[in-house]
Amino acid sequence: MTELPKTFDPAEIESRWYAHWESTGLFAPERPGADPWTLVNPPPNVTGSLHIGHALDNTLQDILVRHARLKGKDARWVVGTDHAGIATQMVVERQLNARQQKRTDFTREEFVAKVWEWKEESGGEITQQLRRLGCSMDWANERFTMDEGFSKAVLKVFVELHKQGLIYRDKRLVNWDPGLGTAISDLEVETREIKGSFWHLRYPLEDGSGFIQVATTRPETMLADMAVAVNASDERYAALVGKRVRLPITGRLIPIITDDHADPELGSGAVKITPGHDFNDFEVGRRAGIEARDMLNMLDAKAMICQTSDGLIPAELLGLDRFEARKAIVQRLKDEGFLVAWVDKEGAEHDAEPRTIQTPYGDRSGVVIEPWLTDQWYVDAATLAKPAIEAVRSGATKIVPKSWEKTYFNWMENIQPWCVSRQLWWGHRIPAWFAEDGSIYVAESQADAQAQAGEGVALVQDPDVLDTWFSSALWPFATLGWPDSSPSPRLRGEGRGEGESFSGESPAEPAPLPTSSGSTSPRDVEAVPGAQPTLNSPQAGRGLLGGRYPNDVLISGFDILFFWDARMMMQGLHFMKEVPFKTLYLHGLVRAADGQKMSKSKGNVVNPLGLIDKYGADALRFFMAAMESQGRDIKMDERRIEGYRNFATKLWNAARFCQSNGIGASATPEAPSAELAVNRWIIAETIAMVQALDLALADLRFDEAANTIYQFTWSRFCDWYLELIKPVIQGPTPVRPELVEGQASADAEAALRQAQGERSEDGPEAQETRAVAGWVLDQILVTLHPFMPFITEELWSKMGPRDHELIVAHWPMADARALDPEAAKEIDWLIRLVSEIRAARTELNVPPGARLPLHIRDGSAETSARLVRQAAALGRLARVDQASGEAPEGGALQLVVDEATFVLPIGGVIDLDAERTRLTKAIAAAEKERDGLAGRLNNPSFVERAKPEAVEKARADHAEKAAEAERLAAALARLG
Repeated sequence: MTELPKTFDPAEIESRWYAHWESTGLFAPERPGADPWTLVNPPPNVTGSLHIGHALDNTLQDILVRHARLKGKDARWVVGTDHAGIATQMVVERQLNARQQKRTDFTREEFVAKVWEWKEESGGEITQQLRRLGCSMDWANERFTMDEGFSKAVLKVFVELHKQGLIYRDKRLVNWDPGLGTAISDLEVETREIKGSFWHLRYPLEDGSGFIQVATTRPETMLADMAVAVNASDERYAALVGKRVRLPITGRLIPIITDDHADPELGSGAVKITPGHDFNDFEVGRRAGIEARDMLNMLDAKAMICQTSDGLIPAELLGLDRFEARKAIVQRLKDEGFLVAWVDKEGAEHDAEPRTIQTPYGDRSGVVIEPWLTDQWYVDAATLAKPAIEAVRSGATKIVPKSWEKTYFNWMENIQPWCVSRQLWWGHRIPAWFAEDGSIYVAESQADAQAQAGEGVALVQDPDVLDTWFSSALWPFATLGWPDSSPSPRLRGEGRGEGESFSGESPAEPAPLPTSSGSTSPRDVEAVPGAQPTLNSPQAGRGLLGGRYPNDVLISGFDILFFWDARMMMQGLHFMKEVPFKTLYLHGLVRAADGQKMSKSKGNVVNPLGLIDKYGADALRFFMAAMESQGRDIKMDERRIEGYRNFATKLWNAARFCQSNGIGASATPEAPSAELAVNRWIIAETIAMVQALDLALADLRFDEAANTIYQFTWSRFCDWYLELIKPVIQGPTPVRPELVEGQASADAEAALRQAQGERSEDGPEAQETRAVAGWVLDQILVTLHPFMPFITEELWSKMGPRDHELIVAHWPMADARALDPEAAKEIDWLIRLVSEIRAARTELNVPPGARLPLHIRDGSAETSARLVRQAAALGRLARVDQASGEAPEGGALQLVVDEATFVLPIGGVIDLDAERTRLTKAIAAAEKERDGLAGRLNNPSFVERAKPEAVEKARADHAEKAAEAERLAAALARLG
């Protein structure tokens, strides 16, 4: 046993233990023959840094993988980063700009090489931050979506899908970012509320007989209008359907068509249709028989006005920025009489109606996104989605919470083609080559493409790269070595991808920590700790990829259900013929304390690293778990994190108390035999805690699991059990004060040995109690370890000799035979009696040090026997002395527990009349506030008009004052 310092210092413990775990391969211990258990991390962007969402997501994953490891599984948490095409290219381009250079100053190959250089030098920030959080990931086999093995998988998937007709080239609308010059996904589009305008336009009929009125928030798009749509049921326009209008400015003749997209109840009921620049209009155009190749495009890649294929846009508008063009077009429409003035409530006329418009912005470029018609590569997502839908319906993959299934089915059943090409230089270059005659050859290499095309055919590779979601969709199996014959990913020092370099030397690793027995770890530090087995190893043949596919569980935020989770389902089922994960757990968002979504613009972003610096990783992790309730977002509350740091401190002090009283590491994982009721009770409580914890973790109820271990540790073990056993373990041999207060290490060790020597002569009750207390503390450390790995590992190592670290200990078995109903009844009775006496003493202002006589009335024989057995505990915890005979006349504190009435005379301790007066006034004040709040809450005007938070506070205050009035009334009644 090594004495614990008086002060709990998270920072020192965390850095020391994490280095030890990683360097000795304990995140992937060799367990031949053990059942495989696999979890893959949602790969963070290589450019990223840890944010509060990462902290939640990775904490939940670490809890599960540490729990699986403790359960004896061959647990592996596959880790890696995403190459983040747009974000990474932007980072490197900004560095070049700072040196007055730009990307186009270099060849593509030169620029890509610079990105690889940046990645090697600066791309590991978030992985270091994940270590600070305590994530027990298999770093020895870390993956990257651009590494050689993974890139091979990406190319194979693209080529195979193309052969099967599931990847094709098409002209469709995409979210186009003019600032970045590339298509982007919906997830990269940020919708903002912008104060804009709604212009009403008059389009003249071809025959000059009148006009049809339309409205738009983007008047510049009228340069590419191809139709005006009305609803077939709208009788106002029945005679106009089939006729044409002549567009102002361009003079283009376009038809009036019918389509349900036009709502007769909205505006004029007529809608201008620009299929090349609006997603809804694109579908209207296709229903009207307009092929995508024939749709007009009026913008270039930088969102500047360009000439349409019919050449009708006036020359003076060409080359204008879209917003500059808007001003010019509106002015020209006004001058030519085609702009309909909007009249406000006062009768004043304006060019446009003010509107708040939901406007799409690129989340990285910060510019307005344009729907743009381009040639891109698409995946036939509807075909791939069908098996993924059935997998969830059949239960092959279970979604937790189940409420997300409806959203999943709705999206998957209405899924659109997936655009997978991006106009970037950094990423997996699309393996397609173009010939001059327009032929396209798709192959895994240029040589294969050339073989398809034939000698002498000049080929040029597609300059685009693949969407990063395409490659990350392969994460559950490509990280495990697919499509090679071995499931083992590339290990340290093996071949790198294009532009990647490696010195061949492993990073410097810290020396292994001494174990509690004084020797080094029994595991040698391997060059590649925790390497995965190959197919030829003894663990091969356990299933797909060595039994690691399907993965056991995937944890992700609900916001990437479609972008990542569903796409992994599609690709996994298509290529592996099996679901990628058995369970999909979707957690909520971490919001600001007031419930708002966190954003840099609002200034309410919380830095998890700052919280770790302040409170320790264990406290932050426990907060995340305790607040994670299925289907709900988490509200940030730093006070709760501080509270869990206090919880860690309480456990630390409890361990120090155990040490100072001769309680150390348990000699056995099984519960010791026990005769004393208090020991039989705590053993049963421990078993019940483990049972509840097992159920909560099986159901992925992280909040219930955290609350279970928290309540047991704080209340049952620290507050009650350690207090209840003090008379037993401190009876004949008082605890040395210097051991409690702390002193020089050598003196403390000597004093501890002396105290232990003296206690060796204690009776069997004390020896039993120390054995039970040590066993219970061990169970706490093991079960709390997945939530708070650092403090538990430190305490485990200091409580006595061990032959293994806590991270690879054994999860407790919840042996129901150890449950003891009779002991539970007796100690529960004792706790209730002590709690009632303590509460009554506090309410009646009885001095803490005053000892009171305790009389019993109407007590059963069992209660009398309990009073005898628990006399020492009652005297110590409740400050009472059991008295015989009837209670003397006069004021007394009275309380009822079960069938007995307990009477504690207090006339000689407090001024009874003054106390009655005080309580009466306090009751009246509490009732007055209670009734005032009730009046406000019963007023419909207040409830309906007040802010929701004000109403909620009033309800909480009312409940508090009502409870206070009841409590004080009960205290007054006790005085008799």
